[in-house]
Amino acid sequence: MNSRLNWKFRLGILLVLVSASIYLILYFIFHKPETELFYIGIDLAFVPLEILIVVIIVEAAISRRELVERLEKLNMVVGAFFSEVGTEFLKSVSPFESNTDMIASELKIDASWSPEDFKEMLRDIRGCEFDFELGSPESIELLKYLKVFLTSRRKFLLGLLENPNLLEHESFTDMLWAVFHLMEELEAREDLSSLPPTDYEHLAGDLQRAYSAVVSEWLGYMEHLSENYPYLFSLAVRKNPFNSDARVEILE
Repeated sequence: MNSRLNWKFRLGILLVLVSASIYLILYFIFHKPETELFYIGIDLAFVPLEILIVVIIVEAAISRRELVERLEKLNMVVGAFFSEVGTEFLKSVSPFESNTDMIASELKIDASWSPEDFKEMLRDIRGCEFDFELGSPESIELLKYLKVFLTSRRKFLLGLLENPNLLEHESFTDMLWAVFHLMEELEAREDLSSLPPTDYEHLAGDLQRAYSAVVSEWLGYMEHLSENYPYLFSLAVRKNPFNSDARVEILE
């Protein structure tokens, strides 16, 4: 810090000396001190405007650019999450959610979707009450699979939670915590096959919280891709976890 201040101080002294030298040169050439004093006064009058332009306007533009860059980095983090965890999570969990069949047809996103379509669908999703009933043999197998799958992504999820760019995206951070909590709940149980009904109900609540958050973030991420990265959006559409007919291979 001291070295930085010393560098700035030396630079300031140098600039002052250069400015004084220029004025002295002009004086010796033209011998009109009153004219020089007039222009010095004009320059001093312009200083507040220079401060306005440099400090306020330019700094605001730089700050806005830095914000855009941080948001872009954040969207890269969101994309990494869905590549490593989110898409597979939605694909495996959605068949066990009671309302997903009803909304799956509305989530068959394609290139024709407009920003208004995404916003309307996001409102519907956030107003939807997702529900899970656990305890059946099939749902127990799902819990076992999620336990293995999520614990295998523990380091990845921890790495995301440590990313400072997430400070710009509170809802995504909340989603990560919901998924991480679900992982810890599953990991804490040695045998998921013979839990009491109250415990299955508790896990259903944890699963509902994580699922609802991931669906909302997935929809927002799909909107971002559709507006900015058509080629990534094309792949995401072909991997749509809510479209049973989706295929990665391009057939037509």
